[in-house]
Amino acid sequence: MGSPFRRRLLRFLAVLGPGIVVMFADTEAGSITTAAASGAQFGYKLILLQLLLIVPLFVVQEMTVRLGTVTGKGHARLIREHYGLTWAWISLGTMLVTNVAALVTEFAGIAGAAQIFGLPSAPIVLLAAALLCVVIFTASYKRVEAFALALCAVELFFIPAAFAAHPRIHEIVVHGLLGSQPLGNQAYLLLIASNIGAVIMPWMIFYQQSAVVDKGLTQSDIGYARADTVIGSLLTQAIMCAIIVTTAATLFVHHIRITDAADAALALQPLVGRLAGVTFGAGLLGASMLGAFVVSLATAWAFGEAFGWRCSLNDGLRAGRFVVLYLACVLVAAAIVLIPGLQLIALTIKVEAFNGLVLPIVLCFLLVLVNDPSVIGEKRNKLPGNIITIGLCAVIVALGVWMAVNPILHAGR
Repeated sequence: MGSPFRRRLLRFLAVLGPGIVVMFADTEAGSITTAAASGAQFGYKLILLQLLLIVPLFVVQEMTVRLGTVTGKGHARLIREHYGLTWAWISLGTMLVTNVAALVTEFAGIAGAAQIFGLPSAPIVLLAAALLCVVIFTASYKRVEAFALALCAVELFFIPAAFAAHPRIHEIVVHGLLGSQPLGNQAYLLLIASNIGAVIMPWMIFYQQSAVVDKGLTQSDIGYARADTVIGSLLTQAIMCAIIVTTAATLFVHHIRITDAADAALALQPLVGRLAGVTFGAGLLGASMLGAFVVSLATAWAFGEAFGWRCSLNDGLRAGRFVVLYLACVLVAAAIVLIPGLQLIALTIKVEAFNGLVLPIVLCFLLVLVNDPSVIGEKRNKLPGNIITIGLCAVIVALGVWMAVNPILHAGR
């Protein structure tokens, strides 16, 4: 091993983190529920979509990497500085609505994971909320990132759960990758929109750019940060595919409907054994914890940057308002989930679909910033990145219009 290679490897390992964390957090409780419902309702059909989404997922997040490393500023701060407070509020408002709903689904996932392990939900939710609150007081970006990466590792349990379901590779290829797609089915279109919203979420843009800045990455680190983002994109979509495979190979073939991700894990146990259910539940717990942590942090970072608060994880209690907003996100979401009788599966699917439908607003801000020479100089976007992002927006808008118009067209039939 030559000395230059060793230096490059060590620098890559030092840069590694923001891309992997944001991508694994992307596979959070709402995403798991959406993927599980996709497999349970339509078998392997939506695996193709998950693979296709790897490219736009990377393209979108790579733009945030460039913005963060070149400018040294978070996403919300750039919007306010270059386009004013009104536009910053529009961007923040869009993110806040989706984040509040997402946080509720994260703690619902924690409660569901407790049920899988035969534990009472309320104490586990409170314990998880307490742990997430303690983390913010570590006053170190490195320690917080290490906590997040540990939760990422737990999510890998979804992969052995997929193998334990004994899927048939032939059926995955023939029915999933090469089979016809039921595009005339309203429920299927809703799941397409939900899966897009589950894979590319508004808060991801705010989180990764802020994390890059807080970690102190610079323009010389862009290549390594891109590699970090590629690895995260591939792994998160592998997990989404694994979840679809698990429920398609078991629940779909037995015509079992699920009410949430925890229900999916419990339904798996009599079909493929307790080990598959437990590994699925462990993955759900890790994903929900990571999602709650990252979404809360993204919210606090965005508002802190937009309004000029101290908002570095290295500042600890000196970043008072930043810490208070983070704690409020965690505690309010945990309290909502403890309300008896909430119907969460329909909420989760619609939250992810809403994420997808508001995503074009956030992507428009991102595209404007990353194409503005006064913001990013010579590192501005190339044509392929613009085409992919605009194409993604067009697909989402078309889905939204179709889902709005289709019920009206069929009302008289």
